[in-house]
Amino acid sequence: MFNHAVTHESCLFPEEENKLDFPPMDPAKVRIPPYQPDTPEMRADWARYYNHLTLMDEQIADKLKELEKDGLAENTIVFYYSDNGGVLPRSKRFLQRSGTHVPLIIYFPPKWQHLAPAAPGSRIKVPVGFVDFAPTILSLAGVKIPDYMMGRAFAGPARGQPNEYAFCTRDRMDERYDMMRSLMNERYLYIRNYRPELPYVQRLTYQFQARGYQSWAREATAVRLTPATAQFWGEKPAEELYDLAADPDNVRNLVNDPAHREARERMRAEMNRRLLAIQDNGFIPEGSPLEGYEASRRPGAVPFERVVDLANLASERKAAHLPKLTAALEDPNEAIRWWGALGCAMLRAQAAPAEAALRKRLEDPSGAVQSAAAEALSHLGHVDLALPVLERWITNTSGTFYSIHAANVLIRMGEGGRPLLPVMKKVYAATGDDANNSAPAYLHRILERNVALLEGREAALVYPRFP
Repeated sequence: MFNHAVTHESCLFPEEENKLDFPPMDPAKVRIPPYQPDTPEMRADWARYYNHLTLMDEQIADKLKELEKDGLAENTIVFYYSDNGGVLPRSKRFLQRSGTHVPLIIYFPPKWQHLAPAAPGSRIKVPVGFVDFAPTILSLAGVKIPDYMMGRAFAGPARGQPNEYAFCTRDRMDERYDMMRSLMNERYLYIRNYRPELPYVQRLTYQFQARGYQSWAREATAVRLTPATAQFWGEKPAEELYDLAADPDNVRNLVNDPAHREARERMRAEMNRRLLAIQDNGFIPEGSPLEGYEASRRPGAVPFERVVDLANLASERKAAHLPKLTAALEDPNEAIRWWGALGCAMLRAQAAPAEAALRKRLEDPSGAVQSAAAEALSHLGHVDLALPVLERWITNTSGTFYSIHAANVLIRMGEGGRPLLPVMKKVYAATGDDANNSAPAYLHRILERNVALLEGREAALVYPRFP
């Protein structure tokens, strides 16, 4: 396996330009999709990305020449693919097609054409996911595929039935939390947003080195976004449904369109089935001892069906669900209590009847539940109750991800978190942004941003609203 970093996200950062031995792409000739603002920086990023794709083509050509030189070309099946849909704004990290549609080209030498799923030059539209790669390689090698292995072989003698859907997930991205799940078939893309109160775009330290994101933020602040470019910038609906044939850019949400009700219901049911089948650990707060393949599958550890049902209710953000969310706050299971507290936080002022139950959770055994309850109470005007809890966790630099839950709540509180500014500065100075993607490193990044916001050295992102 060879990983070519020339088209990595970092290629868009200003200092990363490579020397070219070919005429560069003209920014004026690139297509700007309707969900992106047409800015000079966005065009420059698109042009540079095309330039780096050309550089990658040259690198791949060199690898194929090596195979020829070593006499291996006739006996080598070549898989060519990326690890995400792209690196431009609204691609990497996001579940729209622009972020999850990965290029996949497979070359079968004439000697091994009988193992291919179709004739040379064919384009196959059946969904394939990375989870299908391992069983496919075993199939090509003539090795029995273990029963426990997920995925289906799409080539070779053990090729299985075609997939109906590709399943994708989004959870924490570097220092910021979100939670989305998606299913895609040949016609539709269905997205379920489990944290709809969070905006699509949260400022990530690494991501915002790209000029395209910076220009998008500038256009939002200047109130120059169109409805199409603004919809990706604000809070999310609980569900999204896109017709991939009629709307390949995924800008028209059809989830409430009666003409597509059948597709919505079918994909909603399949989503729930799949979440339970894999016992999706994203429904467990990061940092919990319940996390992990073995821990989450111990008898009685996580009542996944109840958890997913509660998360679905919470994400709908309806006051009618408050009694169930309030009852969940008293549950013995951490994941249930967490979603109860998250649901109350999502309801904001409408969660007032749950105040007494939320106060109890400020001393919950789980740091994630404490932080969620603190955020819910801050929306009810009790910042004084929230701040001591958040201070308790952001000063915990032992490496627990509960500290990142608290830091995320604190930055969302904006000016409400100002009393903790001296504490934030102290913790920021005591931690570092190491290269190990650890909890202290992410704590360092988010505190850096929050301190800069409160000191007026950086501007807050603006999320315009359209009727």
